[in-house]
Amino acid sequence: MNSENQALLIVGIVIIVLILIILASCIRIVPQAYAFIVERLGGYQATWGVGLHLKLPIIDRVANKVLLKEQVIDFKPQPVITKDNVTMHIDTVVFFQITDPKLYTYGVEYPISAIENLTATTLRNIIGDLELDQTLTSRETINTTMRANLDVATDPWGIKVNRVELKNIIPPAEIQEAMEKQMKAERERRESILRAEGEKKSTILVAEGKKESAILEAEAEKQAAILRADAVKEATIREAEGRAQAIEAVQKATAEGLKYLNEAAPTKQVLTLKSLEAFEKAADGKATKLIIPSEIQGVAGLAGAVAELVKDDKKE
Repeated sequence: MNSENQALLIVGIVIIVLILIILASCIRIVPQAYAFIVERLGGYQATWGVGLHLKLPIIDRVANKVLLKEQVIDFKPQPVITKDNVTMHIDTVVFFQITDPKLYTYGVEYPISAIENLTATTLRNIIGDLELDQTLTSRETINTTMRANLDVATDPWGIKVNRVELKNIIPPAEIQEAMEKQMKAERERRESILRAEGEKKSTILVAEGKKESAILEAEAEKQAAILRADAVKEATIREAEGRAQAIEAVQKATAEGLKYLNEAAPTKQVLTLKSLEAFEKAADGKATKLIIPSEIQGVAGLAGAVAELVKDDKKE
């Protein structure tokens, strides 16, 4: 009896454990940026978003876990031929995002491989209408055209193509060598232009410096000449003022003397003697000719007579 009870207990525990395992498998948690595609008996049932979900045991199953974040695929270089029959290799980078998990799951088998093949076909069609130079210089246009074409083609698959970038454009070796030579020549040309521009600017700066120096020297000479002229002018003015003051002083002295003589009421003899003194001063000058008035000649004779009388008085 005890052994039967133990057996029943063990069976019960096993059943409970199985039930717990089944219940646990029916509880699913969908993480952020994911979507679960659930099928019931092999057919599409629902799309689970973020959160806790319960599914029926055995008959329900999670068919696909879809990542909703933007994804990046770097495809290998694809050989393409330009309009002028130049073969080159181009590798592309596609940025896409799944917008409809159901269409992504059931729309196409191996969707990433389908995007790669579609990208290669679209790229060949676009490059086939362009020449080599256009291909090398129209990268942005090619990117925009490819994105638009891929976005339309992948829409039934629940995929949105956000951006397409041409990562590398690899032309043939001989063309690449020619391009490198051309780029080298262009760099040398630009270097020569920059060097010439530098020399030109240097020459202009030197000329400007000489010009400024000459202008400054001329200005300095002009100022010096002005100062010299001002000095001569000032000296002349002062000399003239001195002469004027001297003449004024002489005139004042003469006037004072005449005033004094008038006040003293001099006799005729005194005036005659003063005239003789003035004549004596004139005779002491450097003049070679003297014109003596007749009045002074008479006075001179008178003066001689007076002198003789003075001598006779001294002898007595």
